[in-house]
Amino acid sequence: MKYAHVGLNVTNLEKSIEFYSKLFGAEPVKVKPDYAKFLLETPGLNFTLNLQDEVSGNQVGHFGFQVESTEELNAHKNRLADNGILSQYDEINTTCCYALQDKFWIHDPDGNEWEFFYTKAGVDINNENASTCCDPQTNVESVECCSTTAPNKNRSTCCS
Repeated sequence: MKYAHVGLNVTNLEKSIEFYSKLFGAEPVKVKPDYAKFLLETPGLNFTLNLQDEVSGNQVGHFGFQVESTEELNAHKNRLADNGILSQYDEINTTCCYALQDKFWIHDPDGNEWEFFYTKAGVDINNENASTCCDPQTNVESVECCSTTAPNKNRSTCCS
């Protein structure tokens, strides 16, 4: 594994960037109007801030692990499946959070989402379907997230 990943929903991106820059002793490596990314070597952490109009309760959008290749992504998926943890949905060649990615998602016993992802390249758009990526969508049969369709997702957790 390359980095642990945390995506945090926030209502004030500027104040959050200021706070976390101080907390980590580092500036974000990417800042967009609705998104900021810190990439820390020690500890190995990909920490993102995702702007939302409103948040309440738990502010964590999702947790995740960034890996170094599609092969490593598939190895983790197979390892987890061998241990009875199946992917809830896969996203291949999805454009999300200003990156082209392959990813899969699993849930812990309490419903927290964990994302395993490989970033193939940076891109200039947040997602290919701006109307739904990173917007809360609950209890839906199918929803577009970025550029892929997946069943029953909570899309407050799309970005990595």
